[in-house]
Amino acid sequence: MKFAKAVFWGASAFGVLLVTPLYFMFDLAGRLDPPPITHPQFYYGFVGVVLVWQFVYFTIGTDPARYRPMMVLAALAKGGYVGTLLVLYLQQRISPVQAATGLPDALLIALFVAAFWKTRRGPR
Repeated sequence: MKFAKAVFWGASAFGVLLVTPLYFMFDLAGRLDPPPITHPQFYYGFVGVVLVWQFVYFTIGTDPARYRPMMVLAALAKGGYVGTLLVLYLQQRISPVQAATGLPDALLIALFVAAFWKTRRGPR
């Protein structure tokens, strides 16, 4: 259980530290990667949903055996982003640098799957 706890607590902490500043970077995102964002509801909605998932990861980390089924959904949530980047890259719609932003999430998918398998015989 220690491995799964560490994985999900670490993922949650990493995510909160990475995502929370995005609430204050709306204009900067458009300047760094033009064109400017024209639909703030999608931007802030995305940031909000991603932030909530960080608390889901924290919850899983509090009791991995109890929340083991949620680990599959956690991996799928990360896979949605990684898969999207992969498709966009293969369609040549994003650069390799943009596609590489999915590498931390790809690593987390592998860790979530490993945590899922390591908790399969854990106590309830």
